[in-house]
Amino acid sequence: MSDEKSALPSRREVLRAAGLLTGAAATSGLWPARAKAAGYPERPVKIIVPFAPAGPTDIMARILIAHLGEAIGGTVIVENKPGAGGNIGIGAAAHAEPDGYTLLITSSAYVVNPGLYARIPYDPYTDFDPIAELATSPNVILVDPRLGVNSIADLIARAKANPNELNYASPGIGTTPHLSGELFKIVGGIQITHVPFSGAGPAIQAVLSGTTQIAFAALPPARPHIESGALKALAVTGAHRWLDLPDVPTMVELGYTDFISDTFQGFLAPAKTPPAIIELLSTKSIEILKTPAIAAQLRNNGFEVIANGPDGMRKRIADEVPKWRDIVAKAGIKPV
Repeated sequence: MSDEKSALPSRREVLRAAGLLTGAAATSGLWPARAKAAGYPERPVKIIVPFAPAGPTDIMARILIAHLGEAIGGTVIVENKPGAGGNIGIGAAAHAEPDGYTLLITSSAYVVNPGLYARIPYDPYTDFDPIAELATSPNVILVDPRLGVNSIADLIARAKANPNELNYASPGIGTTPHLSGELFKIVGGIQITHVPFSGAGPAIQAVLSGTTQIAFAALPPARPHIESGALKALAVTGAHRWLDLPDVPTMVELGYTDFISDTFQGFLAPAKTPPAIIELLSTKSIEILKTPAIAAQLRNNGFEVIANGPDGMRKRIADEVPKWRDIVAKAGIKPV
């Protein structure tokens, strides 16, 4: 990435630009842009998921595409491109032809990576046009039930008594579960070893197989294993308890007042994708998410539906890039 590209604009500049763009769209009118999308899609639309199958982003994408193809009158497929904390897949989408046939559904890694990596293959502000802010989900702290740990207090006591004995899995370096794990080490005053994987699915499998004793993960892929008893949830990192896990406390309730961390899911297209296509995808995606049956399905999979349009996604990017950069610095994680 060039020096010019790595010098990201300030949050104020991004929001100002967003306002100007919104105003321009309003004054020019959207009907001509809509007309330019006539015939779209003429071939399959590919959505890149920059993580392994069975993780929260993959679950979100597959629930959405089950209905999006019919809504836009075409075929929509998912292509998983995991690796480098999401950078491989995000970079591939950033450099794809901006014709509406290669899109991206990504997680919070999109806004974390600019503060975590010395170089990334995309500019979070300028390389994409937001389509929709889809959903969010809390992270959850999981343990192997065979560990004999039944609470956060038990886990901290075990780790203090046996420094570096315990390992924790995460979906990858720089993901919000990884950062939650590092924050947990700081607030608990403990030493546990991070074992990164290429997505939430493999991270959870690591605990199920006994490779690690702990996992920090987003709730959606963990939920069925919690319900079956294969994994024990010690705490969630959202602002409130999850609806159908009423016995699992939040870290805030346990006295860690600033320990709030969630994972969002966002829908984006390469920059300069025709506005009519952005509008079509945004409108249809939001309609799908707001359908009661789909919203219930997403809640049952551990997602809280947001269903905001491009401006909501653009604001989240502007807010969270500097937020996570600060957290990475406070956690003492060096850029890689």
